[in-house]
Amino acid sequence: MRPSSIARRFAFIIAATALPFGVSPLAAQGPSRAELVKRLDSIAAAPVKNHAVAGMAVAVVKGRDTLLYKGYGYSDLENDVRVTPATVFRIGSITKQFTSSAVMQLVEQGKVGLDDDATKYLPNLKTHGQHILVRNLLNHTSGIPSYTDIGAPFANVSRLDLSHDSLYALVANDSLMFAPGSHFYYNNTGYYLLGVLLERITGKPYGEYLQEKLFAPNGLKATTYCSTDKLIPHRAQGYEKTETGFVNADYIGMNLPFAAGSLCSTVGDLVAWTKKLSTGGIVNASSYHEMTTPMHLTSGRPMNYGFGLTVDSLGDHLMISHGGGINGFISYLLDVPGDSLIVAVLSNTAPAPSDAVAASLARAVLGVPAPKRATPKEQPLSADERARYTGDYDQTMPDGRKRRVTISDENGQLVLRVGSQPPARLSYQGNATFIVGTGGRLVFDVAGGRATGFVMGGGARTLEAVRVP
Repeated sequence: MRPSSIARRFAFIIAATALPFGVSPLAAQGPSRAELVKRLDSIAAAPVKNHAVAGMAVAVVKGRDTLLYKGYGYSDLENDVRVTPATVFRIGSITKQFTSSAVMQLVEQGKVGLDDDATKYLPNLKTHGQHILVRNLLNHTSGIPSYTDIGAPFANVSRLDLSHDSLYALVANDSLMFAPGSHFYYNNTGYYLLGVLLERITGKPYGEYLQEKLFAPNGLKATTYCSTDKLIPHRAQGYEKTETGFVNADYIGMNLPFAAGSLCSTVGDLVAWTKKLSTGGIVNASSYHEMTTPMHLTSGRPMNYGFGLTVDSLGDHLMISHGGGINGFISYLLDVPGDSLIVAVLSNTAPAPSDAVAASLARAVLGVPAPKRATPKEQPLSADERARYTGDYDQTMPDGRKRRVTISDENGQLVLRVGSQPPARLSYQGNATFIVGTGGRLVFDVAGGRATGFVMGGGARTLEAVRVP
């Protein structure tokens, strides 16, 4: 991988995207178990069959019924090693729910306060005159720049195992992106700092502490701090998919993602973890409620993120989920608690449709059809009104990356542009709300007659963007 692409690959997924694997509505009586298992197997096998990924492991568990627990493709292409359910993958930002759980255990013990100023535990944190709370680090509202989004300064050190102070120094002197709590911006620096907080309070290295308090007590035998030095049985190799085929993913040491994305696991361990976490086996009911309650910005607008977990919906079903992406690996883990359904999808290729596969598997089990799109009805918008929205914005994408979005006034029509993608018309719906093309819903924040940011999405799934200064 080219150095310039490292930051792009070091991304942490937070929400499901559009689903390429369509699922037709199930018949009213539902399929037989055998028919359902065959359908699930077909969905899971497709990415390997279509040469989109080198390998993938999948688990689909509904209550006590394991509907699918299988590996596809290769964990090591060079040595012809097949993927099995025991294959160990890097899980990227699924790590964040382990970090937040460890923090919440300290909250329960009275050692950390969610509404404490973070400088109480991180005295070297530069707040630039603002008050950054511990909860702001947990729910991505701190305003601290994410070190994975700073371009060349990060790419230049991405092969190094930096100390905590050296990595934080990459962004320490940068101004906050916004006042804490006023916007959501997916932020790996915040979770890195939470790992530092855990080490300072417990006196133990992050990986060692999680092994002692989370992995060993809960039977997670294959879950570990994914050090590049130690031997990890059944560890998959990571690949990047290029136009000409698969190549080895670029190197990244685990000191770099740290508490934001450094763990390895299996689909079986992740299912077991999710069952325990959601039923009081890891943190108490009050803590889990805090972790899975969408926070509200200071404007009052709700977002769909808790602490290391996304609160979403699949049709009419509540879904708790998170994904992860790191060099050569893309993962997704979802829980539909009302239906006792857990789906884990791990792939050793980047990019990979792990989130789409997981959602398609869940839709197949629940009989949830793909959502239909309504036809927008456009309202008039004057030139002065259009001017308040034009400009550049940085948007947090579903895989945790940031993309630059430009909104321009072209012949009296607002148009949204992203890189080389085709432009999309914005159809005004009133109240600073637009429809993008014929699909997503976009709502601007307006202050002083000028848009300061926007949220794109609908229902529980939302993506935040902030105007570029």
